[in-house]
Amino acid sequence: MDIEVKDFNKDVIEQSKSIPVLVDFWAEWCGPCRTLGPVLEKLAAKYSSMFKLVKVNTDENQEIAASYGIRGIPNVKLFIDGEAADEFTGALPEPAVEQWLKKVIPGKNAGEIARAKEMLNSGQDEKAADLLKILVIAEPENSEVKILLAKSVLFKEPDTAEKLASESETDVEHSELADSIKTISHLFSLDGINGSIAAGEYRAAIDELKRKNFDAALDKFIDVIKTDRSIDDDGARKACIAIFKYLGEENEITLRHRRDFGGALYI
Repeated sequence: MDIEVKDFNKDVIEQSKSIPVLVDFWAEWCGPCRTLGPVLEKLAAKYSSMFKLVKVNTDENQEIAASYGIRGIPNVKLFIDGEAADEFTGALPEPAVEQWLKKVIPGKNAGEIARAKEMLNSGQDEKAADLLKILVIAEPENSEVKILLAKSVLFKEPDTAEKLASESETDVEHSELADSIKTISHLFSLDGINGSIAAGEYRAAIDELKRKNFDAALDKFIDVIKTDRSIDDDGARKACIAIFKYLGEENEITLRHRRDFGGALYI
C-alpha cells in the first residue's frame, strides 16, 4: 500500500473533499513514529470506507510540515473538506487512536443525527424518537445515537430509556446525560413516598416532572432540599442535578434555578 504523499494538494486537500484524510507527519529517525505508523495503517485498512491515510515524511517535506505548524512528531492531522479538522501528537496506543477516530470522523448518518438533535432541542421528542429508532438499527454501536434515543423516549418509555442510558454510560462524553436519564427514570418508578409534608412536596415535584413542567418541578425539589434532604436518599438534590443535565447547562430553565439550588444546599 503506497501511502507516502506525492502531491499534498491532490492527495490530501482535494481528496479530503470526498473522504476524510488522515495525515501522519513522521520521520525515519523518530522511534515513536515507527511505533505509531503500523497502528495507523492497521486502522486505515479496518476503516477504509471511513478515511484514507497519507504519510508525510517531514524531512523530505519540510515546507509542508512548517506550513502546518509541525513542531513535534509523530503528529497526526485529520483533514475534512480541505481543512485540518482535528489532530493529536505522540504515539498513542491503538485503542486510544481508534476511539479518537470514532469521535472526530463524521459517521455516514451524521446529518440525520444532527436533525434528531434539532428535533429534541425544539421539543419534538416523538419525531426524534422515530428517526433515532431507525438510526440505532443502522449504527447499533453508536453511543451518541443510543443516548439521544434514551432522551427522546424518557417521558414515555422510562424503562427503555434507562436501559439505553446504561449501555451508553461508559462513554465519557455521554456519561453525565446517561446518569441524568437513569436518575429521572428512577423517580418515575417510585411507587410512593410517605410521611412528612416534604414527602408530599417530593411526590408533587415528580408529578410536575412527568408533565415536563420543569420550572414547577425544580421549585418543588428545591423546597424539599431546604426542608428534608433525607427523603429518597437526598433525592431532591439528585433530581435537580439530573434535570439540569437533561436540559443542558445553558438552558434558560437551568440558569433560572441554579442560584436557588446552590443556596438551598447550604441552608
